[in-house]
Amino acid sequence: MKAVVITTPGGPEVLQLQEVEDTQINEDEVLIKVEATALNRADTFQRQGKYPPPKGASPYPGLECSGTIVAVGKNVSRWKIGDQVCALLSGGGYAEKVAVPAGQVLPVPQGVSLKDAAALPEVACTVWSTVFMMSRLSAGETFMVHGGSSGIGTFAIQIAKHQGVKVFVTAGSEEKLAVCKDLGADVCINYKTEDFVARVKEETGGKGVDVILDSVGAPYFQKNVDSLNIDGRLFLLGFMGGAVTQVNLASLFAKRITVQGITISHLLYWA
Repeated sequence: MKAVVITTPGGPEVLQLQEVEDTQINEDEVLIKVEATALNRADTFQRQGKYPPPKGASPYPGLECSGTIVAVGKNVSRWKIGDQVCALLSGGGYAEKVAVPAGQVLPVPQGVSLKDAAALPEVACTVWSTVFMMSRLSAGETFMVHGGSSGIGTFAIQIAKHQGVKVFVTAGSEEKLAVCKDLGADVCINYKTEDFVARVKEETGGKGVDVILDSVGAPYFQKNVDSLNIDGRLFLLGFMGGAVTQVNLASLFAKRITVQGITISHLLYWA
């Protein structure tokens, strides 16, 4: 089969389409003929040599895909040959075929094309596992997502609104904020022109929001703490702005704040 191979760490030019050994499945996996894959930040990090795949995973990039099942392992009962699916992967989406544990395979949602479904598993599993399963966001609460116009952000807005949550977003332009508002965001904050902590306090009567989903990291850590309500939950997805910071621990104690983090590979345990 053909696959996109990272020939050496570097820029996009190091990616080459090559003939590689055919993928084999074990008894708990299905084999998907790939229709489409998606581009995630982790894929670019892997290409640069900064995010190696987990032990035993495919060496090829691609953390999600859509396609048609062409083979099933003997222990697989839910799926059959010919099913159109999408899947969360530990790697290998940039290939003609990929072997996937049956538990990481999802049906293509009604009304979504097979091609478009390739971009759903990563954001869906990320947001659901972090915001709802681990941070326990529930109807009637308030939620803020930084980078509201990103893949994670746009999905988080829609699912949070569907769950009856008031949604705050930050983004860096009025155009991006307009997209967020169209998707249902209640409070849209331009972080380049406005202090999001002050705006959150204003909109919540000084209380703060209940859950924050953040991938900026260090520069936002104390600001996030200051923006949270009593018993607030801060979930860190990344540290695009830096990984090292100082924090006033007294503020965490005073508000009984929970701080959690996750790596993309750990999402597979929630699939």
